[in-house]
Amino acid sequence: MSGVSANRDLGQHFLVDRNILDVIGRFAALDATDVVLEIGPGLGFLTRYLAERVAHVHAVEIDRTLAPHLERALAPHRNVELMFGDALDVDLRELDPPPGKLVSNLPYNVATPIVVESLDQLPNVDLWCVMVQREVADRFFAVPRTKAYGGVSVLVQLATERVGFHPVSRTVFRPPPNVDSALVAFRRISLPEEWPHVKRVVEAAFAHRRKTLPNSLQLAGIVSRDEATAALAAIGRDAATRAEVLEPREFVGLAQGLP
Repeated sequence: MSGVSANRDLGQHFLVDRNILDVIGRFAALDATDVVLEIGPGLGFLTRYLAERVAHVHAVEIDRTLAPHLERALAPHRNVELMFGDALDVDLRELDPPPGKLVSNLPYNVATPIVVESLDQLPNVDLWCVMVQREVADRFFAVPRTKAYGGVSVLVQLATERVGFHPVSRTVFRPPPNVDSALVAFRRISLPEEWPHVKRVVEAAFAHRRKTLPNSLQLAGIVSRDEATAALAAIGRDAATRAEVLEPREFVGLAQGLP
């Protein structure tokens, strides 16, 4: 790896297997007109692959120690814009041209917030193809009444539908991670109206998993228990209902019934 060491504190595990690139390319349905956002380019292994197939790549890297290596590796590719900073702090809405796809080997420690925030903060993105920890990939499209089902499941499924899933061997990374990974692809289908309100209700609903929804929403300061109970009744659920049994679309109805 050219003498470059991964920073485990940043969740770095560099891609090194060429075969996985073709799976990514297929899942991401790369086109010569695409503008792609890559978060965590690392050594530029995936970045170079993208640059050879799309019109423009925005690559955002938090680790400035990788700058010399990345700048050398990407120098031949004039269609790559390299930025250094935390993707959770950088205003990605200002990217020009705006990305239509997010294709990344996401750092494990920020994968979930990056995906969730991109749902509304990057309205032009209509396809995600991301490498994440296997349990995170499972959580994105988990179904109600399962251990993996949670707030992120609801939000991702309200806005997107899954179009690809591929378990990934630990050997495609250097250093190999201590957990399993998966490549998951999903495309935008819609974004419910009043998304900030829906998102706030969903996050509050799962903040206290062992409590009923009226109690969880009251504890989170969203509404009173009585107001939550009335909103549940309006969607055909009783006051004993817990967050983990509601279908994603039911959360939209619940949010609409709350002040």
